[in-house]
Amino acid sequence: MVITGASSGIGLATAVELARGGDELVLLGRDAERLRHAVEAVREVSKRTPAAYRADFALLDEVYEVGTRLAAERERVHVLINNAGQLAAVRRPTADGFDPTMQTNHLAGFLLTHLLLDRLRETADTDGPARVITTGSAAESWGTLDVRRPGRRQLSRWLAYGASKQANLLFTVAAARRWSPYGIVPTCFFPGLIRSRFGRRSALFSLVGVVPVLFRTPARGAETLIWLAREAEGLVPGGYFAWKRPFGATSRSTDPERAERLWESSLAATGLT
Repeated sequence: MVITGASSGIGLATAVELARGGDELVLLGRDAERLRHAVEAVREVSKRTPAAYRADFALLDEVYEVGTRLAAERERVHVLINNAGQLAAVRRPTADGFDPTMQTNHLAGFLLTHLLLDRLRETADTDGPARVITTGSAAESWGTLDVRRPGRRQLSRWLAYGASKQANLLFTVAAARRWSPYGIVPTCFFPGLIRSRFGRRSALFSLVGVVPVLFRTPARGAETLIWLAREAEGLVPGGYFAWKRPFGATSRSTDPERAERLWESSLAATGLT
């Protein structure tokens, strides 16, 4: 299983629990020190050292490099968990010219998934369904996503975050239409409000942080993700889940036509054909 954003929060909690169950993991993270800590945490519960790769998803060249390397070193990828996320200021675009939140949360995962697509298909051909799971959010409801220009600068980081979460769902819809005939099952999930470094920077935390009980631990937030990675009930192409049950989303985030337009513009943005 390949997990992005594996060095903290939900990604780390997921890695530890999957390792406890005996799964072989590949961890991706941006911060080298936190990634080393994640490797140690996984090794402690599994007695095995997971593969780990440092990559900054705000740099598409690094995503391309790590994706190409993984594809060369792995014969199969049974599960790809696109969990890396960021809530960035909008003052400056990335080196690739895109809104940093949209690039980290959508475009980088879009690129990585395509780079590993042959490995996912090989898994589906030989071992049964392969899974692509993306961490979404109820923030999709306030997103202002221009599907023709997904990387354009947003007016605020909150709008950028919501737009990126719309993109996560639309990616799942379009990927399911394309890839489910090959045995690849794309799904998306909402973990709830999480008590983590990322959660403390969110608008929702600012609004309701005075009521800590409303926030879940990363381990609790990871429960649906782990369920989607392991259980047959999660094999619903294009499904959106929370608390291990189907979850509703706005029509803007599930519209097949918008999903197709976003797909084409994301191909162009990431240099894919």
